Amino acid sequence: MSFPLLTATAALPAIGAIATAAVPAARRTAAKWLALLFSLATLALAITVLVRFDPDGDRYQLTESHAWIADFGVRYELGVDGIAVALIALTALLIPFIVLAGWHDADPLETGSRRWRPTQGFFALILAVEAMVILSFEATDVFLFYIFFEAMLIPLYFLIGGFGDRAHEHGEEKAATQRSYAAVKFLLYNLAGGLIMLAAVIGLYVVAGNFSLTEIAEARASGELDMATSTERWLFLGFFFAFAVKAPLWPLHTWLPNAMQESTAPVAVLITAVVDKVGTFAMLRFCLGLFPEASKWATPAILVLAVISIIYGALLAVGQRDIKRLIAYASISHFGFIIMGIFAMTSQGQSGATLYMVNHGISTAVLMLIAGFLISRRGSRLIADFGGVQKVAPVLAGTFLIGGLATLSLPGLAPFVSEFLVLVGTFTRYPVIGIIATFGIVLAALYTLVLYQRTMTGPVKPEVAAMPDLRVREIAVVAPLVVLLVFLGVYPKPVTDVVNPAVKHTMSDVEKKDPQPEVEAAK
Repeated sequence: MSFPLLTATAALPAIGAIATAAVPAARRTAAKWLALLFSLATLALAITVLVRFDPDGDRYQLTESHAWIADFGVRYELGVDGIAVALIALTALLIPFIVLAGWHDADPLETGSRRWRPTQGFFALILAVEAMVILSFEATDVFLFYIFFEAMLIPLYFLIGGFGDRAHEHGEEKAATQRSYAAVKFLLYNLAGGLIMLAAVIGLYVVAGNFSLTEIAEARASGELDMATSTERWLFLGFFFAFAVKAPLWPLHTWLPNAMQESTAPVAVLITAVVDKVGTFAMLRFCLGLFPEASKWATPAILVLAVISIIYGALLAVGQRDIKRLIAYASISHFGFIIMGIFAMTSQGQSGATLYMVNHGISTAVLMLIAGFLISRRGSRLIADFGGVQKVAPVLAGTFLIGGLATLSLPGLAPFVSEFLVLVGTFTRYPVIGIIATFGIVLAALYTLVLYQRTMTGPVKPEVAAMPDLRVREIAVVAPLVVLLVFLGVYPKPVTDVVNPAVKHTMSDVEKKDPQPEVEAAK
């Protein structure tokens, strides 16, 4: 038998989570190093998956299939296409930096009523989330996907509610209350979406007789499975609702700003750069793959919601007083671009959306992690409490600027290419939607540059006069990500070569072709 590479890639961080949690309480440093070691080993396996994947080969590769719950047609079935491979690589890449960035975030508190914090638990929960996210990207059995889609909520709930940001203007007691509120809101929103999806999963089994994505697609192609139009639309809505909550898409987004505000910066990165990508990925794999006609039927409404997300998120980011909430609303705007690209139903739009998932993960990680370093030094998340930081911590300010410029999609940095592809792909089929969405770029420049101006420039405030610059560990966290932002900004081909064949398969699922130019090329 061939080595089960996909299982190993997901199992390794799960084993790491158990091993890290089992480290004695007095050996906190050992737990940190163990978590880092397992995250790096997972990255090595993810790179192996990437190397072994052939973009021009079969649609799903490195497949594994084993009987699981035979009476209900549930199988342990894994397989990856180019989109899944890119997102697995992104996940495995970011987790070591998240671990390093949160090196001291779960250390015991010296003052206050919450003196004890389980350091081992913090890193174990991060690895557990990584395992579940990777399995979600790998699963080609719908029921298997659903299990891990929902299971990842449990460790995230404890990461938000139990290991929140220590920088709080209202004291530890008020901070604990707000963390609990954010964690419960996150859980309730996502559980509601998951319960609706569960009803749709059961409905799919009633109609199709199994949960296998590949078997259902083959049955539809051969004519053996012919869903009624109304049935397909209801099932689509059940799946899409859950994915729109996870994404998050307006108006189902309101859990994200609270969750990111109350989380530590590394956990905030885990949520928006890693976990939320499961929602947009699932739209491509399951919504378009299982329900092509319903996807086309719902496209106009979804595009309107995506444009509202773009403009609404950007407008609210402009008016934020809290650095983390600003980045959260900026992410809502960016997810609007991703969803718009997916449902533009063009190869440029979907390639751009997939590339955007990768690039947004990297750029948000840079910006949020630097913001976390900044906030930990000052002890405040409020923009008004900063000023003149670039004069006392120029390296910190410089990397913060790069992260901000990437967020506004400056040419030469990775997000520009993906945002350009999304806009081009949308404009060719829906020009009005594309034109309105471009205003999000203008607003992004506004909230990013105003944030930098208010925190980094101007007179040095007394509270930041002694602020230290980035330390070696912190530079090791952000420097590779900055290099990657620049590299993919000028040479995105390594990613597009992997994802483009998968996008062609998705376009084939929905039986869509790119619009032909109205003006003929000169002969």
